[in-house]
Amino acid sequence: MVVGRGSRDPDANGNVAKITRMLVEGLGLGWGETCYAGVTFPQVEDCLRRAVGLGYRRIVVFPYFLFSGVLVSRIHRAVDRVAADHPQLDIRKASYLSDHPLVLDTFRARAQEALEGDNAMNCALCKYRTQVLGFENEYGAPQQSHHHHHEGWGKPAPSALETAPGPAKRT
Repeated sequence: MVVGRGSRDPDANGNVAKITRMLVEGLGLGWGETCYAGVTFPQVEDCLRRAVGLGYRRIVVFPYFLFSGVLVSRIHRAVDRVAADHPQLDIRKASYLSDHPLVLDTFRARAQEALEGDNAMNCALCKYRTQVLGFENEYGAPQQSHHHHHEGWGKPAPSALETAPGPAKRT
């Protein structure tokens, strides 16, 4: 079970689902579930209880996060609650990404791409750049963080659309 942060942007949530699928196929796993610890669904505990209902005897919960914090703690509490209700099952908490050497290699590669001007965005279905069914009112709107209290100055960071060159920028 891969746990993402969760977003109001369906493209971002879809990227977590894509990671789950890549892990399932790449590692030859029998099944995989995607859930979220933040603002969208399915939430971790609901997803775990569904997996228990499907009859799985071993469940590995992998927080797809770079850092520990409130959401990783929330994930662990949900795992602990479900594990306590089902002591006959093997429910494990995998570590979050942290400073794994491959994560650091990826950061270095992305930084080099940015320096060389070769950093391609992969948000082809971003609800702010593409009209997506159900999100018509957000097309062209400025992207604003709703976590500005964590960004240091008490106001949202500039959005990608506000700082993007070319036709994607709308006012």
